[in-house]
Amino acid sequence: MSLSLTSSHYLVFLILLPLLLLLPLIYLLYQRHDRPCKKLQPRGEDDLKSYPLLGRLPHLVKNQHRLLEWSVHVARRSPTHTATFKAAGLPGVVITTNHENLEHIAKTSFANYPKGDYLLSTIRDLLGHGLFNSDGDQWLWQRKAASYEFSKRSLRKFIADTVRSEVVGRLLPLLEQAAAGRRTLDMQRVFECFAFDNICHVAFGEDPACLGAMEGTAATPPPASVEFMRAFDDVQNAMVLRFRPPESMLWRLKRMLGIGSERQVRLALDVVRGYADTIVRRCRERGGSSRGDFLAHLVAARGDDLSQESLRDVVTNFLLAGRDTTSSALTWFFWLVSGRPDVEDKIVREVRALRSSSIHGGGGGGGTGTATTTATFSLDELREMHYIHAAITESMRLYPPVGMGMHCSKRDDRLPDGTFVGKGWVVNHSMYAMARLESLWGEDCEEFRPERWLREDGTFQPESPAKYPVFHVGPRMCLGKEMAYIQMKSIVSSVFERFSFRFLGGEERPGLDLSFTLRMKGGLPMQVTKRPAGTS
Repeated sequence: MSLSLTSSHYLVFLILLPLLLLLPLIYLLYQRHDRPCKKLQPRGEDDLKSYPLLGRLPHLVKNQHRLLEWSVHVARRSPTHTATFKAAGLPGVVITTNHENLEHIAKTSFANYPKGDYLLSTIRDLLGHGLFNSDGDQWLWQRKAASYEFSKRSLRKFIADTVRSEVVGRLLPLLEQAAAGRRTLDMQRVFECFAFDNICHVAFGEDPACLGAMEGTAATPPPASVEFMRAFDDVQNAMVLRFRPPESMLWRLKRMLGIGSERQVRLALDVVRGYADTIVRRCRERGGSSRGDFLAHLVAARGDDLSQESLRDVVTNFLLAGRDTTSSALTWFFWLVSGRPDVEDKIVREVRALRSSSIHGGGGGGGTGTATTTATFSLDELREMHYIHAAITESMRLYPPVGMGMHCSKRDDRLPDGTFVGKGWVVNHSMYAMARLESLWGEDCEEFRPERWLREDGTFQPESPAKYPVFHVGPRMCLGKEMAYIQMKSIVSSVFERFSFRFLGGEERPGLDLSFTLRMKGGLPMQVTKRPAGTS
């Protein structure tokens, strides 16, 4: 295929050329001013020394590949838990873990801190103008529509029934087979397939059957679903790289020319968009809002006003939120519990106490009278699982599915801790680092301790969203919070009642694989063992 450059292409190239020419100068300045200081005064690799013209920006660039871990160091060394990185002539970057700053950014001064065009334009190829990638009126109408649907009790029941069916019909049989065959499972992949099936069913009325087609089962893999999941992962990984120099300065030019990594992004996007378009087309063909899924209700209410592209954006945004966040939370939870037999024992005891109470009280898990009642629990029973709720919450405190949030300041401002923020500056808040601050969580902040969330009577005690921003703060508070807990508590209670898990990845903590969500590098290899009846 031949390439031709229009006048607009040349204009973009001319704009980017000075930035490209500056890269060698920045590198030389960094090397020149870094080496003599190391001879005079030994410094740690994360020391925030300031350089002429470049300020402290080189430290940010140097640690971009491990931004979450490094943000802990940055937060701890600052009395205000906030640091600013600013080079001459460039907008500043602020990293904060101050909970008062976060409440100011995400709630009190919400209008001044949108996601901003830099973030939105960088990932627009994938998420378009969807709920999680828009500001202003575009965000507001989608938020109102989603809020209306998620407030319905009928949707909560539909979610619970869908999760129950997936647990009984696919997850438990898969674990039975793995235990019987002494087969190792990558539980991260299991949870991704489970969450993908679940969000497709709940949000779009589709059943991709990914979990039922995992290796070792008799089912035939659905090619379109498998291809989509692979392409979805590839696009996310590539778009994370767009935020890192030098790719952040080159990706638009590479996309325009259709070369390198951006050519692969385009091919993967074709798969993602094709899959999403198919979901939308099927939804329109079925018509009506009698089905319980979100997309059917949206099409029935506003279908004539929404383009194919708008509905595709709805699909891709919900797939990201519904698959990746829940699977991330479950992955880290199962790993943490595998190293804490005492926590596992308390989980099993709570489940069996509720099971016993349900049997003696004449109740059932859902009241259907089917086999489902012996494998899962009703919504009311899930609400009684205070220890499991605390353990899941504690796991997400340490390993939040979304480790860092980004905002852009529309005008000059000053944060509650006194930090100046200029117009156009990027402000990042690190949820991952917040969990590791003694000033917020005490001396045992890095310990996995579910009890920190329980009152003396054993009931769950929540914290303020600004201190625990896993589900965000203010107007963008996560609408799927209850859905996420229903899904996770259903899985944890049903699975741990029957199985125990042993992590096979060694003694070291697994590495962080930062995509749009916090994945576990290398997966979560676990050996599944059937739990003898009546034991923990």
